[in-house]
Amino acid sequence: MKSIMIQVNGMMCGHCESRVTNALMNVEGIVSVKASAKDNQVLCEFDETKITVKQIKDAIEDVGYEVVSE
Repeated sequence: MKSIMIQVNGMMCGHCESRVTNALMNVEGIVSVKASAKDNQVLCEFDETKITVKQIKDAIEDVGYEVVSE
């Protein structure tokens, strides 16, 4: 397992956190997600044999949020 902290712009509230969390948890290889609108961060634990960091970032952007950096 690997963990990554991703800086994300656009999350404003708990609904935004849930939206990002649900989107990522539906992707094969994601083990856990903790999204924080307050800190503009998403902490992701994932199986690097099943998913890449780029795929994680793409999943966040697909639900309307901007990935700033990891």
